[in-house]
Amino acid sequence: MAKRSVVKKQKSFEESLWETATKLRGSVESSEYKHVVLSLIFLKFVSDKFEERRAELIAEGKEKYVDMVEFYTMKNVFYLPETSRWSYIQQHAKQGDIAIKIDSALKDVETSNASLKGALPDNYFSRLGLDGSKLSALIDAINNIDTVEDKEEDTVGRVYEYFLGKFAASEGKLGGEFYTPKCVVNLIAEMIEPYKGKIYDPCCGSGGMFVQSLKFVQSHHGNTKDISVYGQEFTATTYKLAKMNLAVRGLAANLGEVPADTFFKDQHPDLKADYIMANPPFNLKDWRGADELVHDSRWSGYETPPTGNANYAWILHMVSKLSEHGVAGFVLANGSMSTNTSGEGAIRQKMVENDLVDCMIALPCLVSCFIQRRFPCVCGY
Repeated sequence: MAKRSVVKKQKSFEESLWETATKLRGSVESSEYKHVVLSLIFLKFVSDKFEERRAELIAEGKEKYVDMVEFYTMKNVFYLPETSRWSYIQQHAKQGDIAIKIDSALKDVETSNASLKGALPDNYFSRLGLDGSKLSALIDAINNIDTVEDKEEDTVGRVYEYFLGKFAASEGKLGGEFYTPKCVVNLIAEMIEPYKGKIYDPCCGSGGMFVQSLKFVQSHHGNTKDISVYGQEFTATTYKLAKMNLAVRGLAANLGEVPADTFFKDQHPDLKADYIMANPPFNLKDWRGADELVHDSRWSGYETPPTGNANYAWILHMVSKLSEHGVAGFVLANGSMSTNTSGEGAIRQKMVENDLVDCMIALPCLVSCFIQRRFPCVCGY
């Protein structure tokens, strides 16, 4: 009998890094640990970019400018004080106060760069009480990421996207609150073609819709400077994830001054967007809209969305944000296509009569169950 050879699939860089990171997690919950890992990856990335720019200034004979913030921001590089640089963190990784040093580093990076206001965890590492040796080992693992070597290959963005997906899967139901599957985001981008203009996501999670919009423009050889990004996110930790996720890709975005409820504190009240991409929380109950926002201008011309379900409140909010020729692509529970509860049918009928509906797509079961935050799949798969 002929021997059958077994070919082992070589692990990708992301897979190897993920395995290393999860082995070091210990007793920290995935929902907390993701901020530890992603914050360190972010710090490694901005530090690599800083060191690259600093070397450029020295090579150009501009040593006297190496500590001037303006000479970094002009190249879309974040300025890092000495104790915030990755080399400093790595040098002190084996010390007992490394968690405090990381917290201080992140705080100083945010203070030194106005565009990162509200983006980075505050005293996170110290509060979690992470094992010092495990934190040191994680730093060593992340040190292997060369974020600037390959200009064409978005290494850190790829790692970020991979880790966000893995954390979402490991967190189960709660993972859907900050992450929409890449295939779904890509489908929306290919349908509405966010090529040029203002892009808006009223519940942006970790910013996946914006990332895919950027990729769409790049893949069609467009100019990313032709798009501007607006978003809002309610959960403070997810708001920070979004700001970091966009920063590592060099994508400037207006996510509002603070994390806030889109219905009750709309931070873009006058926005008229050319494209809207969103995956709102499905079947959100007790959102108080019918009681406290009964005369809100966003429902003008329609029934007031019911208190017991915010699906149509999200829809009408997005309709109110569209420019004259704007287009929206969003994900909702399947039931929203047929419900007649509490005036929802009347809202849908009026939208059809106003010629606002172009198409609706029923997604396959497994994808649908994932984005509806239903784990495990209710269909039994």
